[in-house]
Amino acid sequence: MNGLEVSPFITSLPKVELHKAPSPPPCAGSSRSATASPSPYATYDDLLESYNVLYNHRKELHGDTGAPTFLEAYFAGTQVLREEDFYELGMAYLEKARDMNVRYAEPFFDLQAYLPRGIPAATVLNGYMRAQREGAQKFGVRSNWILCFIRDRPVEEGIAAYEAARPWAAGITGGHGLFHAVGLASNEYDRPPMLFEKAFQMAKKDGLHVTMHCDVDQKDAADHIHEAIFTVLGGRGTERIDHGLNALDRPELLQGLAERGIPLTLCPHAYHRRQATEVLFPKLRKLWDLEGIKWCVNSDDPTYMHNVWIDGAMEKVYRYCNMSKADMVRLSRNAVEISWADEDLKKLLLQELERFGRENC
Repeated sequence: MNGLEVSPFITSLPKVELHKAPSPPPCAGSSRSATASPSPYATYDDLLESYNVLYNHRKELHGDTGAPTFLEAYFAGTQVLREEDFYELGMAYLEKARDMNVRYAEPFFDLQAYLPRGIPAATVLNGYMRAQREGAQKFGVRSNWILCFIRDRPVEEGIAAYEAARPWAAGITGGHGLFHAVGLASNEYDRPPMLFEKAFQMAKKDGLHVTMHCDVDQKDAADHIHEAIFTVLGGRGTERIDHGLNALDRPELLQGLAERGIPLTLCPHAYHRRQATEVLFPKLRKLWDLEGIKWCVNSDDPTYMHNVWIDGAMEKVYRYCNMSKADMVRLSRNAVEISWADEDLKKLLLQELERFGRENC
C-alpha cells in the first residue's frame, strides 16, 4: 500500500461504505475447475494467477497490452459462481467489513453476468438476501444493496434483469427489501448515462434511489458527469455519482454538484493506480476544501486492486491529503449522511461518530 500501514486511528474509526462490489475472490469456486463455466482461463489455477496482474490499463484508450483489464478479470471471475457462492460472497464481504469497523454498507451487484448462463435470478438474489440478513445478525453490519445495469450490454437486457429482480426490491409493495437503488457498472466507454434513462425512470417510479458511475479519466468523463447532474431523470439529475472526480475539469460541474446537492462516492486507491500521489491527492484535497461538495471514501473492488480496502483507502487520504483526525471523522459523517440508510440507523451512526470524535480528536 505504497509503504503505508493502516494506523490505529483509522482502524478504530467507525465507517460506512457506499461503493463496493462483492467481487469474486480467489477462493470462489475453489473446489472446481474454471472450465466448469465459460471462462478465458483453462483451469482454476490460471484464474487464480490472473489476480496477480495490476489491472490499471484500458485497452480502448491505451491499446492492448496482452494482459486482462480489471473488468475482464472481474467478469471472468463471475463465470465460476454457482448456487451457494452468492451467499458466501456476501457473507465474506460483510465479515471483512465488520473487521474494518464498517457499520453499514451499500454493495453493488448485478444479474446480467449470470442470467445468460442459465442461473436463475432467484439463486443470485436469495443468496445475497440471506447474506444481508445473516450478516446483520452475525457481524452487526447492516446493508442495503444496489442493482447495477451492465453498461456495455444492451439496455433492454438490463431492463429485463431489473424486471426479474423487482420482487426483491425495497421500494415496491411486498418487495423483499434486498436492494433499494439502481446504478451502472462495467465499461462506460462510449456508453453515456442517458442510454439508460428508461431504466432509471422505471426504478424511480418503483420508489428506488438512483446512482451512477462516472469513471475517472475515461473518454468523455466530464460529459458523462454533466448528463448525470443535469439531464438524467427528465432533468432532475441523479441522487449520487460514483467516482465523478473529473467534475474538477469544469467549473459548471462543481457548481451543479453543489447546487443540486449531489455527493460523490470516491475510491482513492482505484485512482492511485493510475495517478501519481502528487497529482491525485491535491485533487481530493481541493474537493474537500470546496464549499458544498460532499464526498466519502470507499474501496471499489479491492480483490482486484492490490487488496486495499476501505481502511487502506482512508489511510491514504488521511496521510496524503494532510487531513486531521477531525477531518476523517467528518468524512465518515459524510458517508452516513449521503447513505440511504433509514433515519433511525443514521441517527445511531452519527451518535457513535460524535462519541468517537470527542474521545479521539
